[in-house]
Amino acid sequence: MDDPYQTLGVARDASQDDIRRAFRKLAKAHHPDLNPGNAQAEARFKAVTAANEILSDPEKRARFDRGEIDAQGQERPQHPSYRDYAEAEPGRRYGPSGPQQTAWSAEDIESIFGTMFGAGARPRTDSPLRGQDERYTLPTGFLDAVNGATTRLTLPDGRTLDVRIPPGTEDGQILRLRGQGTAGWNGGPSGDALIEIHIAPHPIFRRDGNDIRLDLPVTLAEAVLGGPVEIPTPGGKVRMRVPPHSDTGTELRLRGRGVPAHAGQSEGDLYATLRVVVGQPDAALEAFLRDWKPEHPANPRAAMEPGP
Repeated sequence: MDDPYQTLGVARDASQDDIRRAFRKLAKAHHPDLNPGNAQAEARFKAVTAANEILSDPEKRARFDRGEIDAQGQERPQHPSYRDYAEAEPGRRYGPSGPQQTAWSAEDIESIFGTMFGAGARPRTDSPLRGQDERYTLPTGFLDAVNGATTRLTLPDGRTLDVRIPPGTEDGQILRLRGQGTAGWNGGPSGDALIEIHIAPHPIFRRDGNDIRLDLPVTLAEAVLGGPVEIPTPGGKVRMRVPPHSDTGTELRLRGRGVPAHAGQSEGDLYATLRVVVGQPDAALEAFLRDWKPEHPANPRAAMEPGP
């Protein structure tokens, strides 16, 4: 294909970011170092590199879009044309050489070479390059994520990193440890370690933004008579008062007992939803209920009666 848009597989209104992403993807797939002896891949690599040279240059792209130059850029012979670059001799395929130097940024080189050959690979360049970022996952307990903690992560190469988990860390959040990735090239800075947090579920607590929710079992006597009960929170147990005549589903709120204040956000609250538990069979309770005549009889299923 002679049309650079078709060569890179992008629309004519593609953004520069779209063009760069398409170029990197194709360059990685067809790079000669990954396809030794494959003339078709080499030709494809030269074609996408040449197409990128036109489309990544706003002036050249505008002239091509206006029809002032064709896909080969023949009206600008003093500049590298699309076909001239694609058909360049082997010594000038994808490295800088005189006036035919293509627009390879350090970011492009890092993305293409680093991803192709792994953390230990080194690109063919004498320029200082930043090392690759390295990604890891770190399983974390629910309370450690809520309250904050420091956890040791052992890397595949045997190194260990002490990862500080800030209070209020959320599941899937990525923590960045600067300078803990792959070493830089030719004096460039090291990359970063990107730690994705995976939070294990808790048997009691559920997180809702900065609030914490739980179901709180209470006895029949506590629900009817009310009174103080002990309740767990992420920061430890506290006492709270159950109002008399509470039903299952009654929600109680403890201010400031949710996720601690963090990253400019205020502290959350804890919400306890009461669940009345009758408990083990009790002969005295059963005898009482058989003879009990409520002063104000109520039908708890009244709202469930079918309408006309």
